[in-house]
Amino acid sequence: MAKKYRAKFTHISPVWYQLKRGHKDLELIGGHDVDTDWIKDVRQEGQPLIVPRVVLEGWPLDNMLVETREKLQAIQLISSECRKRGYDGIVFEAWSLWSAYGTLQNSKLRQKALNFVQELGSSLHNIVLPRQTRNMQLIFVIPPVSRQAQELRDFTAADMAYLKDAVDAYSLMTYDFSNSYNPGPTAPLSWMRTCIQSVISLIGGNDNPIADNVLKLGPVSNQARHQGSLGRKMDNNMSKILVGINFYGNDFVLPQGGGPILGHEYLSLLSSYKPKLSWDGFNDEHYFDYTVAQELHRVFYPSLKSLSLRLEEAKSCGAGVSIWEIGQGLEYFFDLL
Repeated sequence: MAKKYRAKFTHISPVWYQLKRGHKDLELIGGHDVDTDWIKDVRQEGQPLIVPRVVLEGWPLDNMLVETREKLQAIQLISSECRKRGYDGIVFEAWSLWSAYGTLQNSKLRQKALNFVQELGSSLHNIVLPRQTRNMQLIFVIPPVSRQAQELRDFTAADMAYLKDAVDAYSLMTYDFSNSYNPGPTAPLSWMRTCIQSVISLIGGNDNPIADNVLKLGPVSNQARHQGSLGRKMDNNMSKILVGINFYGNDFVLPQGGGPILGHEYLSLLSSYKPKLSWDGFNDEHYFDYTVAQELHRVFYPSLKSLSLRLEEAKSCGAGVSIWEIGQGLEYFFDLL
């Protein structure tokens, strides 16, 4: 799909790398998965940019933040791999792991984590390859807004301000709303809108009249877009936000159980059970039910209608989109991009 529809994308991020602790030192795992022929086929005349994902895995990794030697080693591992392979940058996913292990709840470690992202971005920005007309880029994955009151794990306005020169774009994880313990829609549109508005609030600040207008009205209005320099600044900053769009679905067992499904599995279920598709008007997603072995299943999977609504939501506020992931959907989804 990346090769066939390459012209529709600005960036492609193969999920090849994990940064984890080895027996003695940190290790960057995944180089054996790199497909150089695929990269050549996808990136023709420099487009789209190839920015592999690097995800933190395992525990403990706090030393990487606290000890200068380990921090420099981690940054060097990533930067050297990017230089050697001729990448255009990386997508860095770490916030969820830092959250899971309590790093973000400790104010000193949280600042160390931000320092790490800042120094990683600076290192990548200083790498210029002969064929490139730009420096390497850093895309940073951030979580959706908490459903309750603000939590310590949330990504804040202060965090975004601190990283403004280090991060080229933010990938906002506006999917995985439900899970096997709490079955339901994958990305309710109202929740996604709340997540986008939260990011707009981070960008605009509490004293920004445009941010206030957006939070009251939903998507950015034409009026807000044309309120002088603040409006232009809002649009420029929102272009750094990539709203997460899922191309996968979920096959849940009710009341609990099940899990993710891909496009070919979805088509197989349609063929086997001939279910009736229903539209969930509250969450703006299609779903269907079927029964097997006396268990009731409910399947949520993207449709042209659900995807169109979400793409329009991102477009209306000047944001981009990040798709998880292009190999998991149906091919006609690409008609919407």
